[in-house]
Amino acid sequence: MKINIYYGGRGLMDDPTLYVINKMQVVLEELHVTVERFNLYELKNSITTLPQTIKTADGIILASTVEWYGIGGYMHQFLDSCWLYGDKEKIAKTYMCPIVMSTTYGEREGKLTLTGAWEILGGLPCSGICGYIADPSIFDDNEEYNIIIEKKAENMYRTINQKMACLPASNQAVKQMVSFTKNIDLTPQESEQLSQYVSDDSYVKRQKQDIQELTSLFRDLMGESEQEDNEEEYIKEFKDHFTPQPGFKAIYKIQVEGKKKPLVIEIDGSENNYYYGNIDNPDVEIQVGKGTMDDIIYARMTFQRAFMGGAMKMKGDFKVLRTLDLLFAFMEKIY
Repeated sequence: MKINIYYGGRGLMDDPTLYVINKMQVVLEELHVTVERFNLYELKNSITTLPQTIKTADGIILASTVEWYGIGGYMHQFLDSCWLYGDKEKIAKTYMCPIVMSTTYGEREGKLTLTGAWEILGGLPCSGICGYIADPSIFDDNEEYNIIIEKKAENMYRTINQKMACLPASNQAVKQMVSFTKNIDLTPQESEQLSQYVSDDSYVKRQKQDIQELTSLFRDLMGESEQEDNEEEYIKEFKDHFTPQPGFKAIYKIQVEGKKKPLVIEIDGSENNYYYGNIDNPDVEIQVGKGTMDDIIYARMTFQRAFMGGAMKMKGDFKVLRTLDLLFAFMEKIY
């Protein structure tokens, strides 16, 4: 078993959070757990790449200190990076224990912030620790506090080892609604560089002029015979792989990147209809890149894996989305 600790404080000697995570690390290592710590204040220039380290962990500890208001900028930046660049499919299987110590006020709110953020990311929360510690020396004088920390470490180990289930949280519904955003296939470094360019007005103005010139050039080259959308693309593949689900009825609207019109799929039991056009109030609305759509059609990917991995965005009923892989079993019909 491996557990990663992400510490979002400033590394001060009298930070009570450091005492807590040091104590938990000792207990976990006694249980033969591999523990790796990431001090965000030392890695502030590479925080956007840290979500990739979650892939090797069975569980994580998010530790922060409330010094005046909130959990601090380093931890916020790390959570933002998890949302933008993290592997959502791996996060969904990863347990997280929040640790928030306060030297002023707001430790409970900080703990709730970490738990809520992790649930919106799709992860599994563990019972955490929060407390107001004005002087870390209090731990030396009170053995009961140390026992509490040890028990929390043991409970985290037990939760991960036994893969204890968690009840559904309303934050998951929020995740489904806010995840319908345009997907940008950029690395964290490219995103940061792009944000620097966007803040440069002269650069943006020059880029707009270049785009206008290129648009005029291609319009002249294509003339009046501009290529129209292939309104039969994907329809035959969906028809050939259709597997009726008795009593199931739904309408899917799939906007493939580069297509002028979305692909509409109407299912009513064994009846199925496909066409490119617009429709109001579908049960599920999907936005997907052409490459990802091809991967699904040719059985290299499923709809659910594409969504969980961030390659596909949707809004609507998640259960209806999951049924897509049953209705069109591309994986099971590879010739």
